[in-house]
Amino acid sequence: MVTLEVRPQLLDALSALRERVAAARFPLPLPGAPRARANRDELLAQLDDYLVPRLRDPDAPLLAVIGGSTGAGKSTLVNSLVGRQISEAGVLRPTTRVPVLACHPDDHHWFSGLRVLPGLTRVWVPPQDHLGAPGYGDLQVSGGRRAGEAQLRVETASALPRGLALLDAPDIDSLVAENRRLAARLICAADIWIMVTTPARYADAVPWHLLRTAKQYDATLVSVLDRVPHQLVTEVSRQYAALLTKAGLGDVPRFTVPELPESTGGGGLLPHTAVAPLRAWLTQRAQEPGARAHTVIRTAGGALAALRSRMPELAGAVAAQHAAAVRLTSVVEEVYESEHARVRGRLRNGAVLAGDALKRWRSYPLDCGPGELLDALVESTSALLLCCVTAADERIAERWRREPAAGAPVLTARDPAQESAEHRVGMAVRRWRRELEEYCEDEVRDLDKALAPDPEAVAAMLAVHLLGGRRGRAAGESLAERIGAQSALRLRDRGGRLVSNYVEKVFHGERERRLAPLDALEVHAEPQAELIAALSVLQREQGRPARDGRAGRAEQQGRRER
Repeated sequence: MVTLEVRPQLLDALSALRERVAAARFPLPLPGAPRARANRDELLAQLDDYLVPRLRDPDAPLLAVIGGSTGAGKSTLVNSLVGRQISEAGVLRPTTRVPVLACHPDDHHWFSGLRVLPGLTRVWVPPQDHLGAPGYGDLQVSGGRRAGEAQLRVETASALPRGLALLDAPDIDSLVAENRRLAARLICAADIWIMVTTPARYADAVPWHLLRTAKQYDATLVSVLDRVPHQLVTEVSRQYAALLTKAGLGDVPRFTVPELPESTGGGGLLPHTAVAPLRAWLTQRAQEPGARAHTVIRTAGGALAALRSRMPELAGAVAAQHAAAVRLTSVVEEVYESEHARVRGRLRNGAVLAGDALKRWRSYPLDCGPGELLDALVESTSALLLCCVTAADERIAERWRREPAAGAPVLTARDPAQESAEHRVGMAVRRWRRELEEYCEDEVRDLDKALAPDPEAVAAMLAVHLLGGRRGRAAGESLAERIGAQSALRLRDRGGRLVSNYVEKVFHGERERRLAPLDALEVHAEPQAELIAALSVLQREQGRPARDGRAGRAEQQGRRER
């Protein structure tokens, strides 16, 4: 039975789009990020659990997912449609903990593998248990099961028509968050959505959210009003129909199941007459070629149309993430560049030669040796750099407080094992001192040994000249007198570049360290363009005419075999 012809190129485009959707990330806590993450997860569920498997295997049985509120009687309804108890029903909530899929024995192979709902581990009851009571304690697991992994129990029942499978989903309003997420995912895998509610719950927000979602997807939808008291059937049905019509769902098939002793819990089956209209409707959808084709084409077409409407929103959320990351990055770069410029200006003005360093210089060489003078200059330089680095971090923190994206935990966390800025800056300045001393040793080595000054003294005067501004000019003149003008000029040039390089290293390192957590989030511009491009390719492939049916199906079969 052929219901839908799909070209391989369309499947390729859909798979490429799926990869782009899976790659979308929303790590920054922007106002729209939770919605974007939910949107991405719903799109992935629909692609993985329904669209891709349905288009690859258009002849696979229809999957009708029964969803609804807590206590709506979903499991009892499924058991009654199947003709025996396969799904646990009762008054304890939530009842349905492991979703149950029932199909005809001839259709078992379609669901025993991972064609649909690939993220769920298959479990099943051994065949010998099918003749008697369900062997819940004797379940077999397909491929093993990891702790916490979601399961799908697959049952077979000859009472179901070929080409139809029923799936009893957890409550869509379950108190258990994982059950709610699983229920939403299972519904996304359906060819037919069967929404079950009761007179006490049909006006609740959660069932109506499910109905509106089905309308958004243009999915094939059925509504079952369950446990309706006999004396209120007419009035309740009328009110419920009015609500559906007001919501634009007046054409949705509606079925009413009266309140019976069997529907109050305990696992009893409803009389055949109570579910006969729904069973007949489902059988006709599964076995009549025209009705089946209409169901598949409508739901698959609605899902594809939903991609076209929802992908731009997803791409926009990706763009918003990148824009926020750019703003955060720009703040860091701007502030560090500003502080770097401030340090360069203060070095030119001799800010290092102040306090204890200036006192040491004024007492040099009578009451202060070159080593003490260098120590004081190193300490003063470290303090200046640390002050500017700290000021940069404070300015960044102040400006980031106005950015919601900066609230990401990875951006606010501090690693207690990480070295302090004081330690990093101090290490850098001490390395600068060692290299400066090595320069001076190299220069002095070429002088007349009898006249050559102490390399440490040369390094101390050079450091004062480089860092002392106007107050350091005397040190430069003294240096030229002691080692010669050319040697002094070479040392000033090399030493000046060394100071600039080390200051640049300090600020570059601190800036990169501040940006590292943001960079680790990998919020880039490319995913937005890739999402739009993948959607464009999919739309182009959808617009191309299908090939000859037999040739197209032969090509699909060949691709599956490869």
